[in-house]
Amino acid sequence: MTVVAALILLVMNALWLALLFVGLPGTWLIALSTGLIAWWRWDSLLPAEQQFIGVSTIITLVLLAVVGEIVEFVSGVAGARAGGASKTGAFAAVVGTLIGGILGTFFIPIPLIGSLIGACGGAAAATTFAEISIGRSEREAYRAGVGAGVGRLKGTLAKIAIGAAMWLVAAIAVFWP
Repeated sequence: MTVVAALILLVMNALWLALLFVGLPGTWLIALSTGLIAWWRWDSLLPAEQQFIGVSTIITLVLLAVVGEIVEFVSGVAGARAGGASKTGAFAAVVGTLIGGILGTFFIPIPLIGSLIGACGGAAAATTFAEISIGRSEREAYRAGVGAGVGRLKGTLAKIAIGAAMWLVAAIAVFWP
């Protein structure tokens, strides 16, 4: 039964990892599903260090999920700011990311990639529009928009890498306790 639980966990976590491409909270779902399996398989007769999945693994996954959120958020805003965006433009990048991710999912029918393109394009377009609306030149606005889009891409890729590390931590925990 332990091997079955481990395989179910790895498949679920792989699905949660794929959700990161569409901007959904896959890192938190990896931490949650691993925690639920740990709770389900907890043996009160064994010490904590001999459990199927230990407390230190769950703590590690939660910390990695927090780092992933911080990196993703800061990268998008930092990219916009590095491109010369104002605070309004940086805020627009966040809003544009959400709207673009949703629209990209439906209008670019390439699984996972459509949402990523939509999120990056949405950040770029919203930042550009916001910068133009506050009186910036088109050149300055485009530069800020490109910065926002590139920043969002870097943040998403970093979060996917963190999610992959989380998947690996869980895999190691269930097969090599």
